[in-house]
Amino acid sequence: MIGRIQGILVEKNFPQVIVSCAGVGYEVDVPMSTFYPLPRTGEEVTLLTHLVVRQDAHLLFGFLTAAERGAFRQLLKISGVGPKVALSVLSGMSVDELAAAVTAEDAARLTKIPGIGKKTAERLVLELRDKLPRVAASMRPQAGGASADVLNALLGLGYNEREASAAVKQLPADLPLADAIRQALKQLAKT
Repeated sequence: MIGRIQGILVEKNFPQVIVSCAGVGYEVDVPMSTFYPLPRTGEEVTLLTHLVVRQDAHLLFGFLTAAERGAFRQLLKISGVGPKVALSVLSGMSVDELAAAVTAEDAARLTKIPGIGKKTAERLVLELRDKLPRVAASMRPQAGGASADVLNALLGLGYNEREASAAVKQLPADLPLADAIRQALKQLAKT
C-alpha cells in the first residue's frame, strides 16, 4: 500500500527513524545497511517501504535500495521469519553477503545473526536458494597487503564485514599497518 516515502528526516534512533511527510511523521523501521548512510536529521530522505498490517499495528519498514526491500520480502515468505527477524538478517549482512551465504549453503554464517538459530538458518538457505541473485566471488574486498590485514584485524575485533570494508575503503593507501588500524577504529567509533 505504501511503496515509497519522501520527506524530511526528523529523528534517527536505530532501528527506527521518523520521516515527516506533508505534516505527518511516519515511524519507519530500517536495517543498519539503510540507517548508516541516511542523511542528517533535517535533510530530505527517500525510502522504499514495505507495510506490514497486523491485527494490533501497521508497521512500516524502509530501505534505500530495491534489492534490500526485495530480500526483505523474500525473507517474510519463509515460515518462522517475521519482519523483526528479516530486519535483523539485513542488519547483520548485506544483500550480497546473504546471497553469497545462501549460494555457498553456509548456514553457520547465518547463525551468527542475533535471532537466527541453526534450524532457521538451514531453512533460509534452502528456501532462498533460487530467490536471491547468485554471487560467485567472495564478498570481501580483493585488497592486498595492509588493507587485507586491517580488514582481518577489524573482523577479529568483532566488526561485521560491511562496517570493516567501509572503514578500510576510507583509508589512505600509504599508511603503516598500526596507523591504518588506529584510523579505521576511529572511523568506526564515530558511526
